[in-house]
Amino acid sequence: MNQQKRGEIFARLAAANPQPTTELEYRTPYELLVAVILSAQATDKSVNLATRELFKAVDSPQRMVALGIDGLIPYIKTIGLFRTKAKNVVEMSRLLLERHGGAVPSTREGLEELPGVGRKTANVVLNTAFGQDTMAVDTHIFRVANRTGIAPGKNPLEVEERLLKFVPEPYRRNAHHWLILHGRYVCKARTPDCPTCLIRELCEYRQKTKDV
Repeated sequence: MNQQKRGEIFARLAAANPQPTTELEYRTPYELLVAVILSAQATDKSVNLATRELFKAVDSPQRMVALGIDGLIPYIKTIGLFRTKAKNVVEMSRLLLERHGGAVPSTREGLEELPGVGRKTANVVLNTAFGQDTMAVDTHIFRVANRTGIAPGKNPLEVEERLLKFVPEPYRRNAHHWLILHGRYVCKARTPDCPTCLIRELCEYRQKTKDV
């Protein structure tokens, strides 16, 4: 795929959704970090249902540490892997207090030192909370980047690096949000909704679905 086509793809995505953002509900960088940790192998919808109640009671690392693992579990037990996530969230909160004065670090190194925070989670926080040009490559972005030809790669890191290289600079800040939403609602895994796709004729996927 050439750069002219990529530019047109992102111009259309931007026109349709000028201010995309995560579907996770949060008010502060700390709440976003907690929500993203909880979202691993879970839907944003299930996380939001849990955090709506959790964040009424706990809105800071201090309160999370005071709540503790056993106190956190009842709030998040509907989310997959809740025991491991509870342990990670409480320990992450403790380390924020110990190492960062309770503030969420705005560097990849600082974030990835925290329990439950891998590269993808760090990229979400750096982009959404701190406005950095990062690409959080989840299953949706990996699929869309490969299927469309925008930035094909063999693994998430390769796709991430190619997106950072190929996405035109004006669109880089919001690109991963557009691609996630496109993959979640249009370019779906089993049956992509090609007839309603606004980038259909620009996409290089050969097995496009048709109107029934």
